[in-house]
Amino acid sequence: MPFDVITDHLITWMVLVPAITALALLATEGFGGLPRAAWRFMGLVSTTATLWLGVLLFSRFEPTRTGFQLVDYVPWIPEFGIHYYVGVDGISLPLVLLTAFLVPVALLASRRQIEHSHRSFVFFTLLLESSLLGALTSLNLFQFYGYWAGMLVPLCFIIGVWGGEARAHAAVKFAVMTALGSLLMLLAMLVVCHLGYLQTGIWTFDLAAPPWGHTPGLLEVEIATGGIWWQTQHWLFAGFALAFAIMVPLVPFHTWLPDAHVEAPTAGAVLLSGVLLKLGAYGFLRFALPLFPVAAVEWTPVILTLAAVGIVYASLLALVQSDIKRLVAYASIAHLGFVMLGIFALNLQGMNGGVLQMTSHGLFSGGLFLLVGMLEERLGTRQLEELGGIARPMPIYAFFFVLIGFASIGLPVLAGFVGEFLILLGAFRASPWHAVAATLGVLLSTLYMILLVRRLLFGPVANAEIRKLIDLDWREKGMLVALCIPIVVIGVYPAPLLRRIEPSVSDLLQQVEIRQNIVVEGGSGAHPDFALPEVR
Repeated sequence: MPFDVITDHLITWMVLVPAITALALLATEGFGGLPRAAWRFMGLVSTTATLWLGVLLFSRFEPTRTGFQLVDYVPWIPEFGIHYYVGVDGISLPLVLLTAFLVPVALLASRRQIEHSHRSFVFFTLLLESSLLGALTSLNLFQFYGYWAGMLVPLCFIIGVWGGEARAHAAVKFAVMTALGSLLMLLAMLVVCHLGYLQTGIWTFDLAAPPWGHTPGLLEVEIATGGIWWQTQHWLFAGFALAFAIMVPLVPFHTWLPDAHVEAPTAGAVLLSGVLLKLGAYGFLRFALPLFPVAAVEWTPVILTLAAVGIVYASLLALVQSDIKRLVAYASIAHLGFVMLGIFALNLQGMNGGVLQMTSHGLFSGGLFLLVGMLEERLGTRQLEELGGIARPMPIYAFFFVLIGFASIGLPVLAGFVGEFLILLGAFRASPWHAVAATLGVLLSTLYMILLVRRLLFGPVANAEIRKLIDLDWREKGMLVALCIPIVVIGVYPAPLLRRIEPSVSDLLQQVEIRQNIVVEGGSGAHPDFALPEVR
């Protein structure tokens, strides 16, 4: 196969390689099947190849350009405006790389913990990667919904088959809540496309007009704030926002997450926290804000409040947890609250910080779940009262735990600091009181992490088995080193990522302001005082 065939369609190959590998491995079962080790090896080869394609994608991305790059567009069902349409910009690029990076790490982490049906686990993990990459790069709403729904199925199996004792309850709760939000989003999508047809006479699910041809995109459709209630921005925004708020998750839609994290196997928890939760925040940026700018601005105080409350509330709950995995799960809710705070600050600093923090959170939260899983493999427990003094028999483990744990609380020169600082800066410009509440969350996160490190690593030994622990092996060290390198690099030198993020964020803010002004000037019921802060 000529190399140009790959480089000219990098996104398509990234999406297809894991799915093709999964289906090819499944097909071998009809001929007697391959051994478990071969499945694991082929899964790692596939995901490593996908990561290599991601590196190529990053190298070919032009930082100074706005709009979508490396686009593939193929008519699929053109009569109904359904096309294969993928592309990346500075908002989706970091998340695509993060996904491609974390999946091989998750497969390596599953080597010991997945004791049965290992072939099925590899199969569902590869399908999950393909769906995640598809959702992050889709520019056609129908296609996006297909990948969105598709990624929920493999994760339900990963939790429900390979999870803990209450895995069935956690999987069902996750499935019900996310399915409810997804169906409302689908309904809102259909209404938006119907409005597009009424205005242009053309059916299309394309978010933006394709780079060639004359078919309009949904961003060219004027969605009113007055008129028939189910065609207004506020109801349509609510349909999208609920699905995304459940996935983030924003308080009070968060109740599924602690159970899902605790019951999921380590690999599932890494992918859930590292990538899936970001799809909610990404959905707000990619769809809800540009399509429904007036409704988004009107709902901004509510979402900022929910984000700030979630930061403080989840941090307080993390402070009193005895199960380390549940503590990290509540910490993830607080960190995603910061991301939402940055996005709905609706200024350049806040949004830049929000996108950067999504990437950083995927690294350090994935690292924390890996570390908890390594300890559970050795001792069979995650309860703090049964642990303590881990640093003496496992000094290398203790080093990585401190580094990744302190990255999660925003220690300078580590990845969590840059995004958190930009978010607080943007939030203070938009709403000082919400920024103050978020700062309280920073203090609480520092408190619970320091207490955790002190008790787990340097506290009294509560279990005689702890003295017999063996430190990390080469596989575990390799995974943690791979995570810590970008954690340190982003913390010390975030410029390469920010150079790619900022033009797309600035372009998004300008799009939102332009579309908002069109609705206001069109006399469709928007309040004239609604306006974005000046983009600086």
